[in-house]
Amino acid sequence: MARRLGIVVVCVVALVGCVGLAWWQWQRFSSATGSWQNLGYVLQWPLFGLFPAFMFWRLRALRRQPDETAPAVEATPSPEPWTPAPRPIGQDDDDPELAEYNRYLAQLNQLDQQESR
Repeated sequence: MARRLGIVVVCVVALVGCVGLAWWQWQRFSSATGSWQNLGYVLQWPLFGLFPAFMFWRLRALRRQPDETAPAVEATPSPEPWTPAPRPIGQDDDDPELAEYNRYLAQLNQLDQQESR
């Protein structure tokens, strides 16, 4: 209940704040230095203020309806994860730089394994 009350308070504060900003933009539009951009903001700010309330309503509606689009889960065994077959070190004959780099990495791995023992 406290969570819902908090959400309602946030929605009301957002609406009041955004309506106040729309009023401020309307005054700017009505002034001698106002522009059409200010009028656009007059129309946008109330929409921004209503957005949290719309999201609250939409999430509640989505929670209440059953998930009809979810496929039925069948009890099938999960396949084993695919792991590549290990390649012997130094068999990258098509690219000598890659073979040299792989040998370097293998040496580093061996050094790390020896140090951790």
